[in-house]
This record gives sequence, structure tokens and C-alpha cells, in this order.
Amino acid sequence: MSQTVDRALTILASLGDGPASLEQAAARIGVHRSTALRLLRTLQEHGLVHRQADHRYRLGGRMFALARQALEGIDVRQVAAPYLAALNERYGHTVQLAVLEEGEVLYLDTVESRRPGLPCSWPGPTGRIGRRVPAVSTAVGRVLLADLPEDQLTAYLEVVDLPEHPLGGIRSVGELRSELAAVRRRGWALDRGGHREAVDCLAAPVVGTEGRAVAACAVLAPVRPAPTGELSSLLPELLCTAEAISLAYGGSPTPRWCENRCGARRAARASRT
Repeated sequence: MSQTVDRALTILASLGDGPASLEQAAARIGVHRSTALRLLRTLQEHGLVHRQADHRYRLGGRMFALARQALEGIDVRQVAAPYLAALNERYGHTVQLAVLEEGEVLYLDTVESRRPGLPCSWPGPTGRIGRRVPAVSTAVGRVLLADLPEDQLTAYLEVVDLPEHPLGGIRSVGELRSELAAVRRRGWALDRGGHREAVDCLAAPVVGTEGRAVAACAVLAPVRPAPTGELSSLLPELLCTAEAISLAYGGSPTPRWCENRCGARRAARASRT
């Protein structure tokens, strides 16, 4: 990779954490101020960087447009969008869609809570569209890991870095493998207040044409305002939503939830255009 391109990409990535002065940007890539200034001015000309009134630089509007285009290119997000919105409309809780990429969860879509008076801190930094978090630390991640082919799961477990305070008290690879086996058997995963934002998260897989999870759908609710067990009572609705998305995407899930609730049936494979 060209050194100039590498430096420009490094600056863009660093601005994802917030605005930076010229001096800070130069320090982050280890170059003189004049070199950093040339890079930033070029990026600014293309709309990828914006110079604020306080002379600090932040990501420009063109970056967000490109990010939106990239996300819309992942067709499972388009297929899932109306189903996520419907689940949010019925119950008011935050609903999310995520995929697994290189051992991390990538959040593709979020429909935020509509309930008045609930904390507005969720989704926090780890749950925003486009952000990544270690798969082992989330319910959606565990749903996706649980459905990996055995060789891929084994490869992942050989390099996984378990967090210092993992959800569910898992502290060894053996415990993680057992948990993933349980998730695979029951078809869903639950995190009880495991995030800093103190939310419960219930996740279920979206099944693709190969019969494996291509994404995960989740419903989230703050621990304290939500009545005890309310999220668990939404399990059938979440499973119905995940199954309906799977059917619309062209997957072949076991048709049990939708037939009883929303009447969805397996249809022709969704268009990829």
C-alpha cells in the first residue's frame, strides 16, 4: 500500500473517535504538521474531512454518505428493515440487526426505542450502526458464532481473546464452547444487563440459503424500567421476526413461529439487485 494512502486512511480512522487538531492528527501518524496538513486538505477537498470553526478536523459528510451506500449494499439489511420496524412498532423496544465479520459483530441497522421516559443512552457506542465489538461479548455475537461450521468455530476458539469480565461469567474456551452449543440447541441467546448501559439483549439468527445464520436480530430493553421478565416474554415475537426475515431473504428456517403468528410462508428467493 502507498505510504500516502496508508497515512490518509489512518487519519480517517482516528477521526472516527472524535475531532482532532492538526497537531493531534500529525502525532497519530507520526509525521510533521506540514505533511498532515497536506493530507487533511486533500481529504477535505473530497468531502471526507471537515474543518470546524475551532480549527479541529472531523469526518466529513461524504464519509457518512459512503458508509450508508456500503451498508445498503448488504442486502440482508434491506430485506430485514420492515420487519425490524414492525417489531419496534409493536413493543417500542430497540431492535438491531448484526452480522459476523472476522470474529467481530458488525451492527448493520438499529431501530431505537420509542418508549417515553426510558434512558436515551442506548444504543451506546458499541451498538451504533457500523460499529464493531468482539463477538463473544454480545448475544448477537454468540448466536452467530454458534452457527459457524465446526472448522471455522475451532479456528476462532484457537485465537479468541476472552474479555476480562465476560457476559455470563464465561472465563475459558471450554465454557464458551459449551455455551455456544446450548445457544445452537435452543436457537437464541440472552444477555442479562451485561452492557455498561444496563440493558438486556435477546438475539436470534437470520438463516440464509445455506441453512446457516447470515445475520442476527436482537431486541433490547433497559433493565430497570422494563418489568422483570418482559424481554423473555418477547422471545416468540423475536423468533417470528427472525424467521420472517429468513423466509424473505430466501432462507429455509424451520417454519414454526411465523405460521402460528404472522402467517409468513417460504417464498421465492429475494432479489439481490
